[in-house]
Amino acid sequence: MKTKISINKNIVFIGLPGCGKTAIGKEVSKRLSLPFCDIDTYIEKEEGKLIKEIFLQGEDYFRRLESQAIEEISKNYPSIISTGGGSIKIHSNMEALQKNAVIIFINRPVEHIIQDVDISARPLLAEGSAKLYELYIERYPLYKKYCDIEVFNDTDFNEVVDKVMQFIFARF
Repeated sequence: MKTKISINKNIVFIGLPGCGKTAIGKEVSKRLSLPFCDIDTYIEKEEGKLIKEIFLQGEDYFRRLESQAIEEISKNYPSIISTGGGSIKIHSNMEALQKNAVIIFINRPVEHIIQDVDISARPLLAEGSAKLYELYIERYPLYKKYCDIEVFNDTDFNEVVDKVMQFIFARF
């Protein structure tokens, strides 16, 4: 169902790797007829390499590329943006996004992520599922700090998207 409302800001999704930011973002993009951008995909296209290959040059290198991408993409509004799970670790990233965005934290139970996602394909999760719990403990306060709303991704996909859409309609 496509819906037309007047949106003058970006809608940004934050959360752990595998929480559903990209899938939910794509569906919201489709329903609102707005462009969608996944920051990791953008970086891969710009660099001509996969994220896991970029990480071979170190996480700091990747975070610099991520910050540049966020700075560029955040200026293209209105659009739907899916960030990398660790983008919230750099305050300037969140400042750039907050300038013209509504930020939605997709909070999905770690157990669900472990069950559904090939964590070995994610550079920071290659160490195993314990790393995901570590990231959750480290990042949860930041997700809460920067979000305008928290949406739990613990039910049916369409129900979660409907919750997000309800928030957007209430906000705009």
